[in-house]
Amino acid sequence: MNKYSHVLALSLAIFPILAKAQARIEDPWARPTVAGQTAAGGYLQIIGGAQPDRLLEAKAAIASSTELHTMVMDGNIMRMRSVATMDVPAGTTVSLAPGGLHLMFQGLKAPLKAGQEIGLSLRFEKAGWVKVPMRVKAQHGMPGHDHQRDHGHGH
Repeated sequence: MNKYSHVLALSLAIFPILAKAQARIEDPWARPTVAGQTAAGGYLQIIGGAQPDRLLEAKAAIASSTELHTMVMDGNIMRMRSVATMDVPAGTTVSLAPGGLHLMFQGLKAPLKAGQEIGLSLRFEKAGWVKVPMRVKAQHGMPGHDHQRDHGHGH
């Protein structure tokens, strides 16, 4: 055994603990869009790690801006509202899904096509920047679903 064996053994023992310490991202996706559509939603699951964290911002090269959004009722109308941050409690799942919390890609530079991969970056308070490959895919038989047109959302 050389002088580094103990360090290696300790590192291998600690690595699984560190791997569970930060949140992980699952099932990132966005719907295809149609020509002229300027905004699209992005969806994913954030599985909280051993410590709570907070999603602070998101960036994607496909749009001029990417915002964190939620859906709220305003009388009888469902509206989207930008939120500054999203808490990720330890050991819980935060769902960014249609009709609730989600990412909003504003100022799309080109239509999103099924099968396309979007380079998404999420910034967490503790974990820092996390790169997430997001796939464009049709969901629930709704290719080209227009988030604003179909639901009458206002900003």
